[in-house]
Amino acid sequence: MSKLKVLISGGGTGGHAYPAIAIANALKAINPEAQILFVGAKGKMEMEAVPKAGYRIKGLWISGFSRSVSVKNALFPFKLIWSILHSFFIVLKFRPNVAIGTGGFASGPVLQVASWLGTPIYLQEQNAFPGVTNRLLAKRAKKICVAYEGMEKYFRSKQVFYSGNPIRSEVIDIADKHDQAFKHFGLKDRFTVLIVGGSLGARPINQALKNNLDQLLAEDIQLIWQTGKVSFKEISDAIKNKFENRIMALKFIDRMDLAYAAADVIVSRAGAIAVSELSVIGKPVILAPYPLAAENHQLANAQSLVKLDAAVLVTDDRANEDLVPQIITLLHDPKKRRELGMNIAKLGIPDAADRIAKLILDEVK
Repeated sequence: MSKLKVLISGGGTGGHAYPAIAIANALKAINPEAQILFVGAKGKMEMEAVPKAGYRIKGLWISGFSRSVSVKNALFPFKLIWSILHSFFIVLKFRPNVAIGTGGFASGPVLQVASWLGTPIYLQEQNAFPGVTNRLLAKRAKKICVAYEGMEKYFRSKQVFYSGNPIRSEVIDIADKHDQAFKHFGLKDRFTVLIVGGSLGARPINQALKNNLDQLLAEDIQLIWQTGKVSFKEISDAIKNKFENRIMALKFIDRMDLAYAAADVIVSRAGAIAVSELSVIGKPVILAPYPLAAENHQLANAQSLVKLDAAVLVTDDRANEDLVPQIITLLHDPKKRRELGMNIAKLGIPDAADRIAKLILDEVK
């Protein structure tokens, strides 16, 4: 197989960067000789995550356009022009055979420039409602790899390729890790609820649990609770000398495979990659979408699962009243837990990155 040059761009958040890395890994697994260059946004997490994964990355001076009035918006036109000019330099020097975008503001300028220079571009859209960047680039894309059915209402049907979302294989590898998981978190083998609110935590979820801990812990239940950095001290103080033997509170969970392995019920935000991981895990889920996500795409992600009886939805404004009762309801309803787990598992696509890599390599050939 001839040496292939692939430009990949997507970032700003892990939800765009990690799928990009997963696609790169899948491409290299099929074509080890492929040269891969990432383009990201300076100062964003991909600038560290991509080199850690073993790939080169170039940074653009670009950021998103704030939907509220902001002084930062005044710089946006200058950043955009600079990023387009820099993208011309990057693309002309690297001369990719194909360019792949996974969304986020970083991918806009360089994918646009690549298409102007005749490079075929492919997009990967994680959400049930497409992001602005991918909608703007869609008309120039050869294929758009999606994770949800019905995306033809946003893109031309001949462009849409149903692939699922690329996810990290090490996170979903939970087989035979049940006992190891409880040992790792220092908990007993009892009914376990995993709470994950993203790397920063989710204050409405944290407050709903904190305010109703007595009601929740009156049940035979224990928690693995990712609080995020901001709420960690407050939560730690709330459980001190009272619930410490039944709650493992952590700023961040670095072994998500073990957390998933231990969980009987999972409470999570509804980011696209989180939902895709949860679908492969196949356990009952309560989704609490982040209401300030761009264009409320997390609510759209959650609703797409609720329609299929594959998840329970709790909104932030009702979390204090509804979250703990929903957990307790699932605790006492094993039939409902089985139904939720079976239905969400039907949506799981563990080989999404491989599907995308094979599609692109076949078409580029």
